[in-house]
Amino acid sequence: MTRKLCRSDMALSCSRLTNNLSLIRLWSVRTNQIANGLYGQCVCHQSRHYSTSEVRRGIGRYVTSRLQWVNSKYEGFLKRRFPRFYLLYHTFVEGFKLLYRDAKDVSRIKRKMLSDGVKFQDLSYREMEKLRQFRRDMLKGIPLVLISIPPFANYLVFILMYFFPRQVLIPHFWTPRQQVEFRQLYHSIRARQHRLVLLGLQHAGGQVKDSQLRSRLDSLCSQVQNGANPKVSEVLAVRILFSGTPLGMRKLSVGQMRNISPLLFLTPRLPGFLIGRRLTSHALELLQLDRALSKLGPHQLSDSEVRQACYVRGLNSDRLAINQCRVWLYQWLQISSSLKDSDLSLLLHCLVFLSASDPNGIRHP
Repeated sequence: MTRKLCRSDMALSCSRLTNNLSLIRLWSVRTNQIANGLYGQCVCHQSRHYSTSEVRRGIGRYVTSRLQWVNSKYEGFLKRRFPRFYLLYHTFVEGFKLLYRDAKDVSRIKRKMLSDGVKFQDLSYREMEKLRQFRRDMLKGIPLVLISIPPFANYLVFILMYFFPRQVLIPHFWTPRQQVEFRQLYHSIRARQHRLVLLGLQHAGGQVKDSQLRSRLDSLCSQVQNGANPKVSEVLAVRILFSGTPLGMRKLSVGQMRNISPLLFLTPRLPGFLIGRRLTSHALELLQLDRALSKLGPHQLSDSEVRQACYVRGLNSDRLAINQCRVWLYQWLQISSSLKDSDLSLLLHCLVFLSASDPNGIRHP
């Protein structure tokens, strides 16, 4: 009897245990199904989102790579079949890259001037020079940019680049060989004005009442005409003549202003009062550049920056050694650092006085 009771109790406990295990198994299965379902939905949602972005990026990379491949094939074809045209094409593309970079730099400088209230004369030398050169380039380059906007108009630009590179293009679109060649040509044009400027000085010197000052001016002009490079002290000795009568900016004759204008690459074919305003504006800008350069120190400039600075100030720097250019620039700054805003006329005439040692200087007819 007792054994039967024990067996029945064991059977009941086993059945309960089995039922409990079944419930636990069933609950776990349901839980796993729910969890797996939720996880699967999340995974599917994430994978679907991830795959969409990946597809977009993949399409972008594919299109970019194909364009690069087509461009490289096109450039290779031009380089093999039309090497001269390829040089123009490459110069055109690189020129626009340089122009875009300069435009970004100028935009940054302009924002700085507007937001911080910085004036032009308070900028650093490189910022001043960037604004000055970019403004000059844009006046010449805007027609080129407008021409290149319509579809397939870049081929017209290529034709202009080929036949009229100096007249229609800015230095961004010149080949290295053209840059040297055109700089020599432009300098020879302004070198022809040296003799006319010196003759105008000698004519105006006849109006000087002070015999000592008149003698110093005649001696200075004679040195330059003979190809000598005058000393800083000899130039500053006649400084008073260029701040008033007869050689101050407001006293210069229209003929003398027309002779000076090509030295700054300005057209002399304007009314006299406009020529005077433009000369005053450019001379003041040059004086402010000199002051910023003196603050920076010419030793901080690279070789290319030194040559450019000398070229802007009247020297044919491409035909001189870099050490000669640096010495000449120091001499120029010694004079300009002693000048005031009322001495702008002397600064302009220094474009002739200090370029006498230039091989392509005053000896040209």
